Amino acid sequence: MDKELNDTKDFLQNISDYIHVFVKQNSPDSGVLFFQILIKFLFFIGLIYLVDFLIRLLINTVFKLFFDKEKYPVLKSVYAAKITNSISHLLALLVGSFAVESFFYRHPKSYDFLERMIGLLLVIVVAKMLMRGLTATRNYFVIKKDYYKIIALNAVSQTLKIFGMFIASVVAISVLFGISGAAIVGSLGAITAVLVLVFRDTILGFVTGIHVATSKNLKVGDWIGIPKYNLEGTIVDLNLLTTKIQNFDKTMSTIPTYDFLTTEIKNIQVMSESNTRRIKRSIIFNINSFKFLNLEDVDRLSKFNLIKDYIIEKKNQIIEERSKIENSDLVINGRQLTNIGVFREYAHNYLKHSEHIDQEGTLMVRQLENTPHGMPLEIYCFTNDSEWEKFEVIMADIFDHLLVASKEFDLEIMQFNKM
Repeated sequence: MDKELNDTKDFLQNISDYIHVFVKQNSPDSGVLFFQILIKFLFFIGLIYLVDFLIRLLINTVFKLFFDKEKYPVLKSVYAAKITNSISHLLALLVGSFAVESFFYRHPKSYDFLERMIGLLLVIVVAKMLMRGLTATRNYFVIKKDYYKIIALNAVSQTLKIFGMFIASVVAISVLFGISGAAIVGSLGAITAVLVLVFRDTILGFVTGIHVATSKNLKVGDWIGIPKYNLEGTIVDLNLLTTKIQNFDKTMSTIPTYDFLTTEIKNIQVMSESNTRRIKRSIIFNINSFKFLNLEDVDRLSKFNLIKDYIIEKKNQIIEERSKIENSDLVINGRQLTNIGVFREYAHNYLKHSEHIDQEGTLMVRQLENTPHGMPLEIYCFTNDSEWEKFEVIMADIFDHLLVASKEFDLEIMQFNKM
């Protein structure tokens, strides 16, 4: 092995000597040194690029044979993150580091300069490769559709990238200027407080990312509402420092990620995933329109199919009870049906028979506390379609019907004039 390396060095030195002699014989004396260094440098750079191209071509060809992300998700993730390119760059620079002495042994200053440049490039390539490794890990979880781990990785990877860049910078300065890394880090002690202040949001974002990932409350693509900012939309990006939310009017809002630790967040995505959406809306009636139903009213309303059985059952019960009490001719004595009560039953049965209402979820028609404007009758149920446009149509159809149907019960709906 040593013999082969020595033979390679001798071969490179022979090329360098040939260039040296050729330029000396074909250049003016004043420019010999400049052209010797220039041509050797160009040949040296060409050698590195050639090695890089051949290695990259070989590695990428092998990886493309295993491009199926379903069978080989790890290889697909590595290839997509371009780690193969970093490997080829690294090997090419190592070849350059091996060859630089043989090419420039006649020019010690150039050799010293190029050796430091190669060292600097090696630091940059290794740092880039490690960062691409984090990207490859994220790509793997994207393929596996493990979104909560992606959120955790976003927080961890961006933190590692920031501190990795700091460490790489220290090493690069050390290599470039020949300064001890310990001396560089030690000199930063005086500005530690400033660094902590600068990285405050980074640290908080890191903690938030870990919290979100472990609690599994949020992920990219979730439909959320943030009352503090009066926002409601879809998370399109959740990273270390900021979270981007696309509002329903197609505008984009950006909030600090660390706000998720202290701010109320409503995750409405659960509603979409269950394909249900809540209706919670009231109709306000004029209390003065409430009345007991006489026999004529009862007979008329008993023709409504949705409450026919209810009316007949209640009518028989009332007749039986009133036959046993004194002064049964007075409406106030004994049980009676009211128009608001029967309408409440009608609305409930209307929802029970609707194909657009989730019959497994909570379904109520209830009276709320009286207000100066009247008595609210609240419709509380869930649709079986969470798509926004369809939901609005379903809710509108329900209230269109109930608002008009209330007239059949002699109920008056309150209207408010704008002042």
